[in-house]
Amino acid sequence: MGLALVVIGGVALALAAAAQLLRWLRVLQREHYEPASLLRFLKRWSSPTVAAARPVDRKERPITLTHVCLVVALGSVAFRQMPLFVATSLVYGLFCPLGLSIKGRTSALVWTRRLRLVAALSVLLAGGVVALGLALPTSSAWECAGLVVWAVPLFIDVSARLLAPYERRQAQRFVDSATQRLQRVQPRVVAITGSYGKTSTKNHLADLFRDDGGLVATPKSFNNRAGLSRAINEGLSDGTRVFVAEMGTYGPGEIAELCAWCPPSLAVITAIGPVHLERMGSLDVIESAKFEITERATTVVVNIDDERLATWPARLAGKRVRTAGSQRAADVRVVVDGDRWHIEVEGTRLASVNAVASLQPTNVACALAAALELGLSTDQIETRLRSLTPVANRATVLTAPSGVVVIDDTFNANPASAEASLRLLASLDVSGRRVVVTPGMIELGDEQYRENARFASRVASRQMELVVVNRTNVPALRDGYEAPLRRFNHRDDAVTWVRATLQAGDAVLYLNDLPDHYP
Repeated sequence: MGLALVVIGGVALALAAAAQLLRWLRVLQREHYEPASLLRFLKRWSSPTVAAARPVDRKERPITLTHVCLVVALGSVAFRQMPLFVATSLVYGLFCPLGLSIKGRTSALVWTRRLRLVAALSVLLAGGVVALGLALPTSSAWECAGLVVWAVPLFIDVSARLLAPYERRQAQRFVDSATQRLQRVQPRVVAITGSYGKTSTKNHLADLFRDDGGLVATPKSFNNRAGLSRAINEGLSDGTRVFVAEMGTYGPGEIAELCAWCPPSLAVITAIGPVHLERMGSLDVIESAKFEITERATTVVVNIDDERLATWPARLAGKRVRTAGSQRAADVRVVVDGDRWHIEVEGTRLASVNAVASLQPTNVACALAAALELGLSTDQIETRLRSLTPVANRATVLTAPSGVVVIDDTFNANPASAEASLRLLASLDVSGRRVVVTPGMIELGDEQYRENARFASRVASRQMELVVVNRTNVPALRDGYEAPLRRFNHRDDAVTWVRATLQAGDAVLYLNDLPDHYP
């Protein structure tokens, strides 16, 4: 092989490896630098239409370019056809997985200090493999370079794991600073968690005290170690009386660790459900992880509309427990009566207000219960409820210039919120078509197929149209809908179709919006 071809081939393989590096670094960053996420997403992109807990027909397992490249690469190695192996590795590196963008449409790669470290170490590991291969008499430079292209996700995974202790030490400085600020300011800490509803409940609580001042809440979904410490360091000032901390978790021990340096006196639990079930494994594990928020709290607000949470008051002996929800047994109750909400506290009706269509009554009840514990008087309830505002991208209702009524519930989705959004769509005063645009629900583990099929069945039973975005949940949604699906690879294409097709008197629900590192 001439020198020119060697150089061209080497540069081409380097570019292929670089393309893979950019793709999978973006996945890692979007998944909060969790190394195990790379394997999960590698599986997703290899079999993008396979839903959990259901046998999938062979026709539903499409032969992708990734599969073709893998078979050809293995065959070329077995028969020592190195030019073919190099060519196949080049095609794979530059183009696979098809659809996983290098640049990103919804979430571009951000070259943070942490990402640069992971990238640099990944390149060093790849270089080490090439050097080792060159030193072995039975291998060639081409085999090693081609192997590196295929192994990029592994290099990133290993790099992220090796750097994790260092990153934890780096982050500890911000945690220490946040701890010192908490000790100096000494606000009353309210911690809120739940499989869903925690951000809405946090925002409702902040709205209830908006005019009083002195209450600071974590912004957006800053609910992990880095986000919580940042919220404290940047937002907590002298004079802050109450700090509302949203706390999320991907596994046992995380909330307990947050509470160790940001100890709450009041804890609020909104729901237990199959969110992050793919990571956590079971609802029992999820419940146990959420229960950690009660360990240091002296007062606990519990949504007893949730079956699992209804058992918690009996487990919280020695603590003050205030229950919330819609049931008669709830200490703080929001009763839905048509377009009115009746607010009851310990059996006494204190207020009746116009219902806010995009708000969940149970989240409002939890926020009210926490507000009462923080000093809100019962006389203030009716006035303060008027200050509640919809949370962005969570079942927000608006009317487009075309006259189409739009429900924006794109922030995330779970079985409970999806059903609530369907009820909201059904309740709208429109005379025309009702359309649901969704990629379905994710991270539900073995429940994912079942929950998506059930959701699609409910769409069909209400005579609504279903438009599916992406490929991940197509089998489940199709099986549940039991009618031909309109499908688009990208949400932007679905939005274009909606704008061109629907008109005044129609309504559309945008439910969930997967970032583009999902197939």
